[in-house]
Amino acid sequence: MIRNIIQEYKEIFLYSLIALFVGIIIGGIDALFGNVLLKITQFRGEHTILLVPFLPIAGLSITFLYSYFSKESIKGMTLVFQTGHGDKERIPKMLVPLIIFTTWITHLFGGSAGREGVAVQLGATVAHTIARKLKFLNNPRILLVIGMAAGFAGLFQTPIAATFFALEVLVSGVFLYEALLPALVSSYTASMTSHLLGLEKFSIDLPNTLTFSSELLFKLVLLGIIFGVVGGIFALLLNLCKNKLTILIENPMKRIFMGGCILSLLFLLLHSGRYCGLGTNLIQFSLMGEQIYQYDWLLKLLLTVLTLSVGFQGGEVTPLFSIGASLGMVLGSLLGLPVTLVAALGYSAVFGSATNTLLAPILIGAEVFGPQNTIYFIIVCAFSFIFNGNKTIYTAQKRFNFFTNENIKL
Repeated sequence: MIRNIIQEYKEIFLYSLIALFVGIIIGGIDALFGNVLLKITQFRGEHTILLVPFLPIAGLSITFLYSYFSKESIKGMTLVFQTGHGDKERIPKMLVPLIIFTTWITHLFGGSAGREGVAVQLGATVAHTIARKLKFLNNPRILLVIGMAAGFAGLFQTPIAATFFALEVLVSGVFLYEALLPALVSSYTASMTSHLLGLEKFSIDLPNTLTFSSELLFKLVLLGIIFGVVGGIFALLLNLCKNKLTILIENPMKRIFMGGCILSLLFLLLHSGRYCGLGTNLIQFSLMGEQIYQYDWLLKLLLTVLTLSVGFQGGEVTPLFSIGASLGMVLGSLLGLPVTLVAALGYSAVFGSATNTLLAPILIGAEVFGPQNTIYFIIVCAFSFIFNGNKTIYTAQKRFNFFTNENIKL
């Protein structure tokens, strides 16, 4: 028995030691990717009218790069999930440069997309490649989780949220406890590395100005339900549009070119690029009390769905943050609550709803906005998770059925 305990902890510390080096590597890649992306975003913002009309051409270049270098890599997060579930044996190493360069291209020419998908994919790919080299490892799945956590943490610098995101996202309702310590090590290492290399963390410390009451509880539950439904709708529309457009326009070149033409026109007509890129402008407007239109969240949702559905690259999380924050500002005004706090609650809850995760959005709320409002994040994110309709942006995610003790695909 003692020998088994020693062996178990020996493996945990071995994975943690490997996680340290994985975190340094991925944190460095995240810093490069994130810093360049910020400069691209700034440059596009200064030349929107000049760059956005070329979005269809950018789309063609993205499709060509994937078709020429690695067609399999276009699966992106689905490939990561399939590998985590054991359905795939390998993730192509070409996925890393492809997802980085094609995401830069998408953002340079105004596509409405995120960045977390890039970080998680590159983290998973790097860690999985290392796992294949270290054949003495008994559980390469742990290293995949380590890489996902490091990728998320290095980009957003929320190591605790990143750890629990990686632990709970592969199978909703199941935690990979054996990966907890190594994932924490890789997350903190990647976060510190990217910060030392100049990537800044986004955070706003929001004071707790509310007095808890039955009326406040009712409003928080209502907010959670609304955010949950919106996140579920985003996931449903994204998966539906991807499937329908693939059937409607089989040729990926035609699909991304036609979609790029429509998108470039809409981006220019709708407030001259307000809905391009990550959506950090909407997040800033929401949390700083600046001008937010009541339809901002809806247009950002629809344009992000269309951008990703036709084949442009990037993630979904930062647009989800912006959708939740801008919707939260509108709902805060309607319910007579502090609009900045409700924007922060939406920031976290819509992300949790669309990714079908519970603890990660709560912890993001605490790490980004301070721990003093954690009780409100728990309530809102819990109801958002419950009322998302079991939808998720990750089509290969599975959910554990506690009644049958089986994993089911969502």
